[in-house]
Amino acid sequence: MIADLHAHYPMHLDPGIRGNLWRLLRTRAGRLRLRDYVRALGVNLASQFANYPSLFSGERVNVPYMVEGGVGVACSVLYSFFDEVDRAPNDPAEYTDEILRQADLVERSLHGTPAVVARTPADLQPQDGRVVLVHCLEGGFHLLGGDVGRAVDRLADRGVAYITLAHLIYRGVATSANAFPFLTDRQYARHCKQPPIGLTSAGRAALEAMVRRRVVIDVSHMSERSLDDVFGLLEELDPGRRVPVIASHGAYRFGEQHYNLTRPTIERIVARDGVIGLILADHQIRDGLAVAGTDFEGAFELLRLHIEAIHDVTDDYRHVAIGSDLDGFIKPTLKGLSDMRDMRRLQERLRERFGDADAELMCTDNALRPLRTYWAGARLP
Repeated sequence: MIADLHAHYPMHLDPGIRGNLWRLLRTRAGRLRLRDYVRALGVNLASQFANYPSLFSGERVNVPYMVEGGVGVACSVLYSFFDEVDRAPNDPAEYTDEILRQADLVERSLHGTPAVVARTPADLQPQDGRVVLVHCLEGGFHLLGGDVGRAVDRLADRGVAYITLAHLIYRGVATSANAFPFLTDRQYARHCKQPPIGLTSAGRAALEAMVRRRVVIDVSHMSERSLDDVFGLLEELDPGRRVPVIASHGAYRFGEQHYNLTRPTIERIVARDGVIGLILADHQIRDGLAVAGTDFEGAFELLRLHIEAIHDVTDDYRHVAIGSDLDGFIKPTLKGLSDMRDMRRLQERLRERFGDADAELMCTDNALRPLRTYWAGARLP
C-alpha cells in the first residue's frame, strides 16, 4: 500500500450550482456558492494546460486511480489559489470559511465511492479496495482575518491533520522559498518581494496553536529564515522534542534550488522523528543531478539518489516517504509517474531495489507515523 503525504484531490472538484440564479444572488450563502463555482471553473480551465498530463486527459488524482494504484491513504490538500493571490481582501476571515466549504465538497464527492475521510488516527485503517483521505491545509494565509488560534481550532475540529504555513508567495505568515518552475530563485526574489524575516507574529501564533491542538507542522515551501524560526520556537515550546515536523513534499538539495532541503534542515526534521515526502515534480527532483534517460527507470534513478542522500543523513530509511504533489500544478511530473495509477509501479520498484521491509517504511509506515502517534484528530461529539 502507498500512503501519499501530499495529493491535490480537491483541485478538480466542481461544487456545481443548483436552483434559481436570482435566488442565489439574493443570499450570502447563494453568492458564496456562485463564487466557489466560478473559482472552480477557473482552476479547472488552468489545469487543462498547466496541471493535467494533456489537454483532455483529466485529473491525476481521483478515487478510481488511487484504488488501481494501491494508494490506501492520501493527505488531501485543501487550498484556494485565488485567495492566495488576493492582495486586497474584503474579509480575510472568509478564507477559513472557504476551506471548510471545500472540506464539505470533498466529503460529498466521496458518497458512493470506496473512499472515506479520516477524522482521527483510529480511522487510518485502510482495507483492500478502500481509500482513506485525510484533510490537510496548504498555505497559512487561510488562517488570517481574525484570531489565528481560533482558525486553527476550527480546522483541527474538522480533522485537518497538518498545515503547511508557507506557500507560493508571502502573505503575512511565513516567508517562502521559490516553487515556481518558470522562475529562478534570483528572479523570484526580485518579483515576489518578501521582508527579511521568517515567521511573523501570525505565523508564531499559528504554530503555537498547532502544537496546542496537535496538528502536524509541515515546513515545505519555507525560506531558511522561516525554518530557523520554526525550529527555534519549537525548542521553546517542546524542548523534549515530542512534536514531529514533516516536509510533506520536498527533496534533497543537490543543486541550487532553495525549495529543496539542505542537510542541516533534514537533520532538524530527523531530530524530531519527522518525515520527508518526496515530490514527483521533475523540476525539483532533477535539480543538480545529471541522470541519463527520460523514461520511468530514469525517474526512479533520480528518486533513488534522493532516497540515498537522505539515508546518508539519517543512517536509516525511517524518514523518507512519498509526497507526490500530484495535481498541484507540478507539470511535468517525473516520467512514468503521471497519475495515481503509477504508484503501484513505484512501490514494486522500491521493493525490488530496497527490499520489502525498507520499501514498506518508505511507501506506508513513515508517512503514517506522525498521524498515528501525534495527530490528535477532530474533537468528535
